[in-house]
Amino acid sequence: MAHMNHAEPYSDTYLKDILSSVKTIAMVGASPDKTKFSYGVLRVLHESGYDMIPINPRPGLEEIRGLKVYPSLEAIDRPVDMVEVFRKSEELPEIAHQAVAIGAKVLWAQIGVYDEYAAQIAEDAGISVVMNRCPKIELFRPFWKPKLNLEI
Repeated sequence: MAHMNHAEPYSDTYLKDILSSVKTIAMVGASPDKTKFSYGVLRVLHESGYDMIPINPRPGLEEIRGLKVYPSLEAIDRPVDMVEVFRKSEELPEIAHQAVAIGAKVLWAQIGVYDEYAAQIAEDAGISVVMNRCPKIELFRPFWKPKLNLEI
């Protein structure tokens, strides 16, 4: 897969194709804390119909919003379409390697999370990459809703 220039804006078509094709999303850095941005994104994506898999290695944390929590991407027992990352940028390359290892199709790094090397790792393995963007925000752009067959 060609390497994209992730410093440039993504096309609407590229983002729409990702959000309309993925079904299962593993969220690395999911938090049980309702005040955290990641919790809100998890909630909205789950309510929008995505199969959400929270990833958090904290001992004793079994579920978030009724969803079973996994300690790592490798621990997940079903196919994952997209890995969404709520971690520091410097953790992204390692997460990219893990996303490749589990056969994910998309690596999506949250707003503020950006690493060119991580993008290269994923793209070299044929994984589509989005960085420094929020799927919750992208999902609610009104002109996408009809295209994603969601109600406005």
